[in-house]
Amino acid sequence: MTMVGVLHQMPAQAGRSAEWRGEASPQAFSDETPAPCQGQRDAGRDLLRQALAKENMESAWKRVKANKGVAGVDGMDIAQTKRHLVNAWPNIRDQLMAGTYRPSPVRRVGIPKPDGSERELGIPTVTDRLIQQALLQVLQPLIDPTFSEHSHGFRPGRRARDAILAAQQYVQDGAHVVVDVDLSKFFDRVNHDILINRLARRVNDSGVIRLVRAYLSAGIMYNGVLVNREEGTPQGGPLSPLLANVLLDEVDRELEKRGHHFVRYADDCNVYVRSSRAGARVMALLKRLYTKLHLQINESKSAVASAFGRKFLGYELWLKGGTKVMRAVSRKALGTFQHKIRQITRRSGGKSIAMVIVKLRQYVLGWKEYFKLTQTPQVWRRLDEWMRRRMRSTYLKQWRRPTTIYRAVIALGASPKQARIAASFSGRWWHGSRVGLNSVLTISYFDRLGMPRLT
Repeated sequence: MTMVGVLHQMPAQAGRSAEWRGEASPQAFSDETPAPCQGQRDAGRDLLRQALAKENMESAWKRVKANKGVAGVDGMDIAQTKRHLVNAWPNIRDQLMAGTYRPSPVRRVGIPKPDGSERELGIPTVTDRLIQQALLQVLQPLIDPTFSEHSHGFRPGRRARDAILAAQQYVQDGAHVVVDVDLSKFFDRVNHDILINRLARRVNDSGVIRLVRAYLSAGIMYNGVLVNREEGTPQGGPLSPLLANVLLDEVDRELEKRGHHFVRYADDCNVYVRSSRAGARVMALLKRLYTKLHLQINESKSAVASAFGRKFLGYELWLKGGTKVMRAVSRKALGTFQHKIRQITRRSGGKSIAMVIVKLRQYVLGWKEYFKLTQTPQVWRRLDEWMRRRMRSTYLKQWRRPTTIYRAVIALGASPKQARIAASFSGRWWHGSRVGLNSVLTISYFDRLGMPRLT
């Protein structure tokens, strides 16, 4: 039996199916997902039936499969889970409807950050990712329309670029001081009781609330040891971003009530004001609001400062001609980019040029797409020149010996004089990459290889 056959066992009551591009649909569902009934003792059964219905589950499975995530603590990948659910799903569904289902612990994974620290992710099993995705597809259209317009992270039809453009406009309008707030280990410190309380205000649905609490309470498996969890919602599950927005919307509404100009993307919030004095008042307000939610502000990363040169979602703002506010890639993001390019093109990696080009395309084109809002084309040109120089240096390193360099450069169409100059830089790879090979390994040469360009 196929996965579609397994899901066919469910009643076809779901809201409309949709192709997903991330954890949130590009467009919120509307007319086919009714609001939860008020006043019923167990209205959650209706919402759960919608989440577990055939069309919704098929859509959720497509999304989980497209994400190609790794296995959770049960060791089963996408294909293995598909086979497992052929027989296991009817019992799992009965448990979900009865409120007795217990999610598996999440598998802790550390993702290295450029500064040497790690970002902790909690990877649910594929089965739990499927259930969470199905639940998300029903909850998102009910809850998302209630969020603040100033919230941009992990929402249908909204992207980081929307937050960046809104921030630029506030500064252009004269709010040159930013209250930049970073929450300390936000996803690790979410208070379960407070979150469930805020969720229950929006979803009068006992079955769903019970299931969400079960996911919050699922432990973390780390090096074979199960650690129970009384707070936090680990990054890695489809529901985590929605739940984060449920909790933080309370702060958004208070800022709106006071008429502040702000943008929020997940746990990053920037409030734009006209003076440092006003900024200090807003910072004090935010500390009170976050304390009420049992959250902590990271003092080392938060500040009341000039909006120019302050990093936000990888961008920073600068002033052109004293009047025009412009967008640029932040210095930190540029440093991260160059660090990654050095790793890909390092001369001792033993990789072929073709493999290096493939990896460059994978990284550079995605980076270019994210930072396409930048308004500093000269930076792009310098980075392109630097990447080509890295590649020329890689060639010299691979050829290594003067005689090999000479023959290789001749084969590329160089004159004997050009070949002798290139060969003289054996052992001086970086210097030779600028002086010895420019006339042979040209821009058009790298274009023919498929090397990506930012300009």
